[in-house]
Amino acid sequence: MQRDHMLPCLPGYNFNTNLGRTSFHRDQYFGKIHEGVYYLSDKADKGETVSYPSIYPRGETQELPSWIAFDGQRLMFKAFFQETVEERWKTAYQVRTVIISFFLEDGTMKINEPPTNNSGLEQGVLLKRQRVPMPNPARYRFYDILDLNIGKEPEIFGRVYKIVDCDKFTRRFLNRMGIPVPDPINIPKDPYTELRQSQTFPKKPNRRIDTRGDFLKYDKQVLRFYGYWDDTDNLFGIVHDLEIHYYLSDNTMAIKEIIPPNSGRNAGGMFLHRMKVPKFFSELDAIGSAEPITVLNVMGEDTSNGYYSIDPLNAGKTNKESYKDNEIGIGAQINVFGRIIVITDMDAFTKEYYRRKYGVEDVIPLEKPRKGDDVCIKVEKYIPPYNGYGSYEDSLGNCFSVLPQAPKMDLIKFLHYDKQGFDSYVLRFRARMISNIPENEDRLFIIRIFLIDDSISIYELAKRNSGFRRCLFLKRMPIMQPNQEIFASTKPAYYKPEDFYIGARVNLNDFIFEFTSADVYCLRYMELHCDKFPQADAKRVLAKLQQILKPVYKEFIELYTPVKSGDELQILPFEKLREIIHKYSEGKITEHEMITIARYYSSHEEKEHHSREYVRRLIHTELSRALWMDLDRLEEDLHHCDRERTGYLSRDTMYTVLRGARVPADVELINSMLDHLRRNEKGKLDYNDMLQFMNVKIDPVPALVPINVKTALWWASEKEPDCGAGINWCAFIKDLDIKYEDGDPDDTAKLQSDPKCIRIGS
Repeated sequence: MQRDHMLPCLPGYNFNTNLGRTSFHRDQYFGKIHEGVYYLSDKADKGETVSYPSIYPRGETQELPSWIAFDGQRLMFKAFFQETVEERWKTAYQVRTVIISFFLEDGTMKINEPPTNNSGLEQGVLLKRQRVPMPNPARYRFYDILDLNIGKEPEIFGRVYKIVDCDKFTRRFLNRMGIPVPDPINIPKDPYTELRQSQTFPKKPNRRIDTRGDFLKYDKQVLRFYGYWDDTDNLFGIVHDLEIHYYLSDNTMAIKEIIPPNSGRNAGGMFLHRMKVPKFFSELDAIGSAEPITVLNVMGEDTSNGYYSIDPLNAGKTNKESYKDNEIGIGAQINVFGRIIVITDMDAFTKEYYRRKYGVEDVIPLEKPRKGDDVCIKVEKYIPPYNGYGSYEDSLGNCFSVLPQAPKMDLIKFLHYDKQGFDSYVLRFRARMISNIPENEDRLFIIRIFLIDDSISIYELAKRNSGFRRCLFLKRMPIMQPNQEIFASTKPAYYKPEDFYIGARVNLNDFIFEFTSADVYCLRYMELHCDKFPQADAKRVLAKLQQILKPVYKEFIELYTPVKSGDELQILPFEKLREIIHKYSEGKITEHEMITIARYYSSHEEKEHHSREYVRRLIHTELSRALWMDLDRLEEDLHHCDRERTGYLSRDTMYTVLRGARVPADVELINSMLDHLRRNEKGKLDYNDMLQFMNVKIDPVPALVPINVKTALWWASEKEPDCGAGINWCAFIKDLDIKYEDGDPDDTAKLQSDPKCIRIGS
C-alpha cells in the first residue's frame, strides 16, 4: 500500500496497489558469485561481491566466464573428523577419513567418505554438492578457497573437519593464487582399526584338502557303467539291472536301478545316492570322524583371542579307501555295502576315457545271467496298416498312446537347413507338364523343394489367354513315390531332394513333370554338395565323358576344335557342347550333367540376357510412372554409408540403401540394374555410375511400354540356363586327358602344351 506525502495519513487518503491484481509472486534476486555466474536469493545483495584473487594484472583478467574457464575443475582436500562412540569395547571414539571437494565453477562443496570393507558404517557421500555457509557469526558468507587449506578446521553443519592433505592440482592452483600450502599432516590412528588389525588365531583351523583342481578339470564329466546285482539266492529274488554313475570331479558314485515297465515294482527311486563308496565297510562312522583334524585343547584367556591346539599326528584316525576310476571296468565286482555289483558294459564317453587314459582298446560287454525259467523272446510291436486318414506320421501316433500326439519335427535337420541370411535352402526348378492332352503340353511350372523337411510345392506360370489360372498348383507337402502300397504297415517312400535334377521326369501325384532348368542358387548348392547330387559332380561327369569320347576322340578333336584368334582363349559355345554330347553320348549324359560341365569350365564371361540400355530404359520408365524425384536424398544416403568417399560400396549395402530409399522398382529390376554397374578390383559397385544410371534428367532414354517385370526379368523367363558365354576349350581338353590311339601321340602333347590351354579356376 502506497501513500502520498502531501496527503494526510487518514483512511481514504492512500492508494491500495493490490486492487485488481491477480499475481502475487515475489520478486527474484540473484546474488553474484563470479562474473557471469549468479545464484538465486531472497533479497537483493547490496554489498560488494566476493571474488577470487586474480593472478593477472588489473584490467587484464580472463574474458571467459568462470563456469567455462573452471568447468570440470575442483580442489580436493583430505581431512578427518573424530566421532564419539558409545558402548563400544576398548574404544571410546573413532577417526573417520573423508575427501572434501570444492568446485571452482560455482563455489559448491561435496564431502565423500571412502568405503571400508566390514566397517558397519553408512559410508559414501556425507554431504551432497551445495554451497556451504560458514558458522556464526559469519553466516552471511559461504566457504571459499581462502577458508580451505591444510591445517584449517572448517565447521560444516556442526561437524568439525581437520584438513591434513590435498592433491597435486590443488597445491599448484593455490600456490598460483598466492596462497601458501603447508606440508601434509599425519592422521591420528583410529583405536578401533588398530584393534581389528591385531593378530588373532583362527578358532577352527582349516586343514581341508583342496580339490578345486579336479573340480575345474573334470566338472560335468561322468562315467556311466551298466551292471547287475544278482539277488536270486534269496526268496523271490531277481537280477536287478543297474546304472552306475561315477563322477570324476570328486570320485563319488550314484547307482540307479532300471525297472522295466509293468514289473510290479515302484520306479523312480535311487539304489544308492551320490557318495563315496568304501571298499570295506564294517560299521557306521562315529560323530566327528569325518573331520580332517582332531582338537586336543583350547588355549587363551578369552574366546576372542583364544585358539585351538590340534593333534598333528592324527592319532586314532582310520584311513578308509574308496573306489577309484582305475578299479572299475567291464567284469569288475564292486562291493556296495554288502551287495556285489558286476559291471557288464559302459557308454561311448567312458570307453573313450579309458582308451585315452589307460590304453584300453578292446571293450567286450558281458551278458547278464538268467534264471532257469527265464525265456527271452523279442516281441516286436505290431503296427496296423495305414487307414488313409491324415498323413502317415499323424495316423501312426494312434498306435503308441491313447492320447495321440502331433508328429515331431526332426530338430537336427531343422537347425541345419533353416533359412540363414541369403541361404534359403530351397531348390527351385522350372518344369513343364508331360501329358497326352494337347492343352497341357505348354503349361509351365515352378517346383520348389524345401530341404528343411523334404516337402515340395508347385506353382503354375500360366500364359495369358491359355485358359489356365496363374496360381498355386500344389501346396507344400511331402509327396510319395508312385507305385507303392499305401495301405500297409511300413512307411511309404517319399521323394528326396536327390531325386530331382534338370532333365529328370518325375511323377508327382500322377502328373508327369520334366525339369527344364534351375536357378543359380540351386545349381550352386548342388555343386557344393555333389556327394548327394551326382549329376552336379564335375569329376564324375568328366569320367563318363572320357569313356564315351575315347573311341572317337580323334574325330571329336578334328571336327569341334574352335578357331583360335590371336591371344584370346578358345571358347566353345554351350549350344555346340550340347550338340556334341547328344551326338556321342546317345542319352547317357543328362541335361544337368551338361550344365555342370559347362559351368565348371566356364570362361567366366557373363552372357548378357538383357542389355544395359534395355535395363536403363526399364528403370527410367518405372521412375517416371511413379514421379520419383528423390535422387538427391539417395545420394546423401550413399555418402552416409561411404564415409571415406571411395565411390564404391558392396552389393548388399547398395541393395539395402535402395530398398530403404523406397525406389519404386521391383526387386528383380533392382538386381538386374546392380548386375550392369561398374565394379572395382575388389568386386564393389560404383554408386556414382548407379546415380547416373537412374538420372532421368541427364541423358534421358526413350521410355518403354510397361511390362510385367516380375516375369520378364526372372530366371524362369530365360530360355537358357546360366552357363556363361562358353567353356574354356583348352582347360576342358587338358582335364579330359585322352591319348590318341591311331594317330601321332605327340599331337596330344602339342595340344596340352599350348600356353593358352591353362586351367582357370572353377
